[in-house]
Amino acid sequence: MQITTEILESKDRGSSVVIAPDGEVDMHESPRLRTALIQAIAGRPAAVVVDLAGVTFIDSSGVATLVEAMKLAKAAGSPLILCSMNDQVRDVFALARLDKFFTLAGTRQEALGVLKV
Repeated sequence: MQITTEILESKDRGSSVVIAPDGEVDMHESPRLRTALIQAIAGRPAAVVVDLAGVTFIDSSGVATLVEAMKLAKAAGSPLILCSMNDQVRDVFALARLDKFFTLAGTRQEALGVLKV
């Protein structure tokens, strides 16, 4: 799995971070995503967007990583938005009813629009 991190600057809101994992987010790879998310949230960005367009598979450890990130982001005052889920990943969130817990956007552009970046 590869992880791309992009920092977007906004005059009004400050910096937001987009994290885009690519590949499978499973028990072997989720610690790397966890590290990237914790580092991003530690900087107290205006928001964190996790672009899941490149994620082909996610297991319970990957979901747990995102739940932990949501809690950390909330404590830091930074909204966390998940975007660009494929149907398989979206189904995992729907089955666990986590689609009600997270802020979801169809695309990265929609996620950034929610933030008005």
